[in-house]
Amino acid sequence: MSTPIKRRTFLAASIGASAIPNLVRADQQRILRFIPQADVTALDPVWTSVYVTRNHAYMVFDTLYGQDSSYAIQPQMVEGHTVQQDGRLWRLRLRDGLLFHDNTPVLASDCVASISRWARRDAFGQTLMLVTDELSATDDRTIQFRLKQPFPFLPEALGKIGINMLPIMPQRLANTDPFKQVTEMIGSGPFRFLADERVVGARTVYERFAGYQPRPQGAPDWTAGPKHVHFDQVHWIVIPDSATAATAMQNGEADWWEQPMFDLLPLMNRPDLQTSVVEVSGNIGLLRLNQLHPPFDNPAIRRALLLALDQSDFMTAVVGNAPNASRTGIGYFAPDTPMASDAGLTALTSPRDVDGARRAIQQAGYKGEKLVLMTPSDYPRIDALCNVAADLFRRCGLQVEMQATDWGSVIQRRASKAGTDQGGWSAFITTFSGADMSSPAGNLALRGTGESSWFGWPTAPEMERLRNQWLATADQTEQRHIAAEIQAQAFIDVPFLPLGQFFQPTVQRRSLVDGMKGMTLFWNIRRA
Repeated sequence: MSTPIKRRTFLAASIGASAIPNLVRADQQRILRFIPQADVTALDPVWTSVYVTRNHAYMVFDTLYGQDSSYAIQPQMVEGHTVQQDGRLWRLRLRDGLLFHDNTPVLASDCVASISRWARRDAFGQTLMLVTDELSATDDRTIQFRLKQPFPFLPEALGKIGINMLPIMPQRLANTDPFKQVTEMIGSGPFRFLADERVVGARTVYERFAGYQPRPQGAPDWTAGPKHVHFDQVHWIVIPDSATAATAMQNGEADWWEQPMFDLLPLMNRPDLQTSVVEVSGNIGLLRLNQLHPPFDNPAIRRALLLALDQSDFMTAVVGNAPNASRTGIGYFAPDTPMASDAGLTALTSPRDVDGARRAIQQAGYKGEKLVLMTPSDYPRIDALCNVAADLFRRCGLQVEMQATDWGSVIQRRASKAGTDQGGWSAFITTFSGADMSSPAGNLALRGTGESSWFGWPTAPEMERLRNQWLATADQTEQRHIAAEIQAQAFIDVPFLPLGQFFQPTVQRRSLVDGMKGMTLFWNIRRA
């Protein structure tokens, strides 16, 4: 029996076929059936930096601050904060009555441990801790930062959306080494993770947490404001085969398909379905190169690839001919954000020169080393981008081997610093949201701190110097100037190759209303 048939059998058994009793139908109305982009193989949002884990984490964990659609930071678990001693003493006060899913109170000591663990892995968190003299809990509800110097970005660091969000968990879990996974999912967010209901590769189940207290003030906006849950459960139904997922939506067996393939969108043009863009900041493709090993430890080879890279090839592989679904001429900051500029962009927008790239690679001393490009067979849009990248490498004279596994294996393997002959890798592709690429502070892929950087481990001291300079000024005009310098330097260091921006649609049943924009979120959405 083929994999798609097995998926269809699982769907019919677990979420109902066409002929089910009215009582069961009523129960199904209280369940939101969701087809995610991929299985959530890694549960810990500190340990990994993938969006499916981020989406899972925002269900289970609450955050100290939220971020709204204007990118402003709003209190969430905290009721507010005070700043004294010329910006060097911050006291954050937790809201009263916050509970973890095991019904124990959320204490400031839990938050301190959670911040400390998260800050060892997150780019913004690392910067915050460099200027922190002491982080402590002065009582059960007060978190205190004593800083070496003023750091006005402190709430932004603690409340930023995106990958490596700051999950508040019990101290006993937060004491886990950040380079090891936390697998017991106890948070204080609006949903409980039902570990006993999880079937790896098939289903993940979340249940509304009765003890959750939505923030009493504000309006729901991205991760800020009140979080009201209108479903008893949310079922994540993993369907790697896009045609099977499309059939599930057509047959009413699923309510929400997060990332339909663009070529299947015409099938979703039905009276009972609606298509929209939720992640309004777009998605930017990144070709990440391993700078610890040949050939991409050589910056001249990385720069040579820029001569041949055509972003339109990559975007066509994802969106096809869909109008207004993608952009090219994309640099190291997301378009339409304050730090975006055209600095250095001629490296991508000038006429493409594959022959010149091949000559430059040979002149840089390429010795014919085989490079390994990891591709996820169960993640169609990333797999499509990887096929274009493999073709680019071959046309530039590089010896490349594509190694296909599931997405979960890719995110596990990319943590390996071993050479390709020992199970390591040379390149992989992922996508970042525009929100994650809106500033030097949170742009994880722009860090250049060597082996403590994000996977790929670039060493880029000049970019780090400019980033520190950016963080030291509050003047936005000066920030924009420095950000332009950072982008120009990135085209020299090439921490990754930008592949273009696309706007991924999502498909929902038309009966679903009041869903959130900004990212895949499960509060406030309800059935009309």
